[in-house]
Amino acid sequence: MFDRITFDPEIMAGRASIRGMRIPVSVIVSHFADGATYDEVLHEFAALEREDVHQALAYAAALTRDEVIAS
Repeated sequence: MFDRITFDPEIMAGRASIRGMRIPVSVIVSHFADGATYDEVLHEFAALEREDVHQALAYAAALTRDEVIAS
């Protein structure tokens, strides 16, 4: 499902990154949170492909699906 999301302790200290590059998922998601469009993110990170960006957003969404129990 997330074949473009990688975790390598030698790259970005094991943070979720795109295809082994030094582009963390968190940075991509932050750009969208700041109002960037797909095209702006792809322009900012020329090595990214549209599917990389899509998977970064899907991965972040999946992380938010964990059940939270209020105390």
